Amino acid sequence: MKAIVCHEFGAPDKLTFADIDSPRVRGGEIKVRVRACGVNFPDVLMVQGLYQLKPDFPFSPGLEVAGEVIEVGGGVDGFKSGDRVIGIVNYGGFAEEVVVPAALTLPMPDNMSYEHGAAFPIAYGTSHIALTHRAHLNAGETLLVLGAAGGVGLTAVELGKLLGATVIAAASSEGKLAVTRQYGADYTIQYTTEDLRERVKAITGGRYADVIYDPVGGDAFDAAIRCVAWEGRYLVIGFASGRIPEVPVNRLLLKNSSLVGLYWGAYTLNNPAVIQRSFQTLMNWYGEGKLKPHIDRTLPLAQAADALNALAKREAKGKWVLVP
Repeated sequence: MKAIVCHEFGAPDKLTFADIDSPRVRGGEIKVRVRACGVNFPDVLMVQGLYQLKPDFPFSPGLEVAGEVIEVGGGVDGFKSGDRVIGIVNYGGFAEEVVVPAALTLPMPDNMSYEHGAAFPIAYGTSHIALTHRAHLNAGETLLVLGAAGGVGLTAVELGKLLGATVIAAASSEGKLAVTRQYGADYTIQYTTEDLRERVKAITGGRYADVIYDPVGGDAFDAAIRCVAWEGRYLVIGFASGRIPEVPVNRLLLKNSSLVGLYWGAYTLNNPAVIQRSFQTLMNWYGEGKLKPHIDRTLPLAQAADALNALAKREAKGKWVLVP
């Protein structure tokens, strides 16, 4: 079968498109014929050796796939050959076939395309658990989303509105902000030309944001940490800017605020029930037409490096999807 293969850490251009052996299925696993795979910022970090997980060489990146069940391992109930599913893996998704733990395999709604399925689990799962399980966002509160047009940022905008919050979307260009307005942003801030703190202060009448969702870090964090409301919650999602910021903890003390981390993948090992409950809710919302993944571009699997480079340069709006 064909797959994108990483033989050494480095830039995405070092990846190869090669023939590899089909993976073997063990007990508790399901083999999936991949019809589409989502591209995520952790994939960029993983091939560079900058991610928390560093697989042995050679490996294929790719954390989420959508496709059909080919083979079911021992001890697996509820799935059969031909079922349309979404699968979540630690790596290996950029391939024509992949083995997925049964516990991280989800039936696809009948009205969901493979492209939507591949774009769905990590972005929506991250934002839903962050906003509901970690930050406890309430209806009527104000949510500030940084990097609001990116893969996870746009889902935070969409889910924030669905949860009843007033959403302020911050991004680096007017083109990106236009997309956030399509997904329900009440206010937008172009933080390359506007003062983030002053704009949030003006929008909220000096109260600032109850919850801040930050997948960017770096300079954006330095400005946004000053925008937390009394008893607000600051969600640390990632560091797309490339710089992990230092925290002036006195600001947390003065506002009685909380700095809350969210590493979505850790729940697959430490508390998978949280992910399962989250997905049940998200799939129901998708089936009801309340959620619509934004697919910015779809590319052949062989062009994975182009997609990863676009994410590294923060050019993507919503999600990019690869199709074997």
